[in-house]
Amino acid sequence: MVNTPYKKLKLNIQEIIAKKRDKLELTKEEIEYFINGYTKGEITDYQAAALIMAIYINGMNDRETTDLTLSMAYSGTQLDLSSLGEVVDKHSTGGVGDKITLILMPVIASLGIPVAKMSGRGLGFTGGTIDKLEAIHGYNTNITVEEFMENVKKIGISLMGQTLNLAPADKKIYALRDTIACTDSIPLIASSIMSKKIAAGANKIVIDVTCGSGAFMKTREEAESLARIMTAIGKLANKETVCIITPMDEPVGYAVGNTLEVIEAVDILKNKYMPKDVKNIIEELGANMLMLAGKVSNLNEGKNLILENIKNGKAYQKFLELVENQNGDISYIENTDKFEKAKYIVPIVAQKDGTIVQLDALTIGKLSCYLGAGREKKEDDINPRVGFVFNKKVGDTVKNGEIIGYIHSDDEAKAQEILQQEVIKIS
Repeated sequence: MVNTPYKKLKLNIQEIIAKKRDKLELTKEEIEYFINGYTKGEITDYQAAALIMAIYINGMNDRETTDLTLSMAYSGTQLDLSSLGEVVDKHSTGGVGDKITLILMPVIASLGIPVAKMSGRGLGFTGGTIDKLEAIHGYNTNITVEEFMENVKKIGISLMGQTLNLAPADKKIYALRDTIACTDSIPLIASSIMSKKIAAGANKIVIDVTCGSGAFMKTREEAESLARIMTAIGKLANKETVCIITPMDEPVGYAVGNTLEVIEAVDILKNKYMPKDVKNIIEELGANMLMLAGKVSNLNEGKNLILENIKNGKAYQKFLELVENQNGDISYIENTDKFEKAKYIVPIVAQKDGTIVQLDALTIGKLSCYLGAGREKKEDDINPRVGFVFNKKVGDTVKNGEIIGYIHSDDEAKAQEILQQEVIKIS
């Protein structure tokens, strides 16, 4: 009798690991076995880590990735948002200074589209949307699903943390990926994002696929590959999905850090200023959300509506409603000077005349994490006060001696250490 490898009547995790280690395709049943077993604690972290590493190295085809996504999505509760109407969700693959959700979702809600969004905490450069919201004094991200739904029915918007029983397999795998350096894998990123979106119950989804030094996807080709698989997964799950590729070679806007990004988002909603890159992103993502919701007939119409509701103050008023409705102190939004500041605010001074040729998102992200704005481990605390605020973007001209940004730090030695590095390149 020939001993055929990987074929037994009963599935077991060792053989599944071996198959993927040897670059073979996993069946739907094998993937479901892994997800169910790991979620229930029957498969250990070290076994899961071995399989995830094998997937990271050898990849997955579209069918495997879709099966992984759906297994993760159905590993816990699936929300039913049908009673809220046409809910269009938005997600970003992440980056540096990405405060887009804080700006865009109140805009969308102010235009009559229900916003029911669950967001996560950040691992890496800075906090996630939930960490940023929690930088607002009193804001409660830990509400029940019933409160979440009621908030949307009441004021048209609610932003909360991911509940414990929503795609629990993704939570476990996401945390494990980070600890074993397996974050930047297209099948694992796609399945993580889409499993949460499918479980979260939105009818339609717009995904901001960031691309550049500060993103998981470093090249346009990688970003397009990720966008393609996520769109395909959405179609198979009957969730109309649109992916927009946006640049992440420099930080989004001017601020990097949790409180600092909240302040910038509020200033934008107050129509004090609008960085060009932020404007481009919220126009593109927002117009596609409005198109999917049937609110507009073309993208230009959507872009105009978005800017109009920022200029007329309706988006800002909706943000105030959101904060107040989730027990946040709106006096911090009305007067952002109330936010606690870092102990040391150290200027970054141009050493020569010239043009800014690089404000590297990856470098800024790592330094922000070093200051305490991000997490290296999931249990790490975040310091909401620290980070960077820049006055310039790539392409801007500067004069010798001009202040081109500030380091916000609670550790003076760290700030001085950062000053010795070439954070901003001038040519």
